[in-house]
Amino acid sequence: MNFAGIKKILVIKLRHIGDVLLAIPVFRALKETFPDAHTTALVNSGTEDALRGNPLIDEILTMDRSIKRLPTIRRYTKEIAFLKNIRANGFDMTVDLTGGDRAAILSFVSGAKYRFGWKSKKGFLGKQSIYTHLSEPDGSGHMVLQNLDVVKGFGINTEDLSVDFYIPEEDKAFAKSILKENSVDKNAGIVHIHPTSRWLFKCWNDEYMAEITRWLLDSGNAVIVTSSPDRREMEKARRILSLVGDSPDLRLIDLCGKTTIKQVGALSEISDLFFGVDSAPMHIAAAVGTPVVALFGPSGAFNWGPWDNKISNLGNPYSNRNGIQTFGMHTVIQRNWECIPCGKDGCNGSKISRCLEDIKPAEIISILNKKLRDIKK
Repeated sequence: MNFAGIKKILVIKLRHIGDVLLAIPVFRALKETFPDAHTTALVNSGTEDALRGNPLIDEILTMDRSIKRLPTIRRYTKEIAFLKNIRANGFDMTVDLTGGDRAAILSFVSGAKYRFGWKSKKGFLGKQSIYTHLSEPDGSGHMVLQNLDVVKGFGINTEDLSVDFYIPEEDKAFAKSILKENSVDKNAGIVHIHPTSRWLFKCWNDEYMAEITRWLLDSGNAVIVTSSPDRREMEKARRILSLVGDSPDLRLIDLCGKTTIKQVGALSEISDLFFGVDSAPMHIAAAVGTPVVALFGPSGAFNWGPWDNKISNLGNPYSNRNGIQTFGMHTVIQRNWECIPCGKDGCNGSKISRCLEDIKPAEIISILNKKLRDIKK
């Protein structure tokens, strides 16, 4: 399909950090198809570091989510000013990877001649008519593939499905300094654990997570533990660490609430293995090439499992509906119950997922032990 006069492209992904990161192959497809075009990403504030530094992206615009808390008149004033700014940019093409009403309005207001989007029955009346090119990605496919499907059917494609995460040199230096400060030998096993998620129903039992952490330490590994600075996540992380216990011989590095997104990536990059739950740091660890062992509960790994950059040109990497699955160097641990994935916030709205609680430490230790042995070969 021929597209004329494509000089400026806007890609809209108003979601969370992990969602934004998994959109990278779309930027690559656009850059390969329109190498001279200026490509701009529009993302929610706080997620831009998932893209920052990537040469596929020329500019990043952010949507300030905090304006929702402003008084009505001030909020509308700021939103109108933002829309005018989008319009003034003179985009020739928009690619909406969000699917929401706000992104649809932004696509239309941009004035772009070509507007790509998801085919969906959700949203306001007439929403689909806003777009000039609509696609219907396979909902059972991985989000990397679903994102690419928005443009792929119209001749905009790439064979390189890598999800890249760029780390500044100062953040790489930060990670190395952490090892030096804690006297971690380069030859020692290093495991990065991120036990929390903004969605607590995706988190594992605290006692179980502490048991795994202690086992890794007792096995001679250095363990780096991170979490976001969110109050609920910090409380959970502190409880886990209190259950681990202490000993002068243990190399437990507590960085909970003390790192940026880029620093989290740098810590994963210097680690031999990442262990955690379905979260943005899981996707970041996979993007920097660190083997991932991830616990999944209500979410579908076929949509959200860690992506292996070394394997390309494939069908859906997580072909089963649930259960333990491996994609390249990564392993997802999930029960094979009929109700999984339910996509709910815990069983019966409890914020606790029984399918996660049912996974026991002994099962995890067996998998981690094999992974670590294979890494050291």
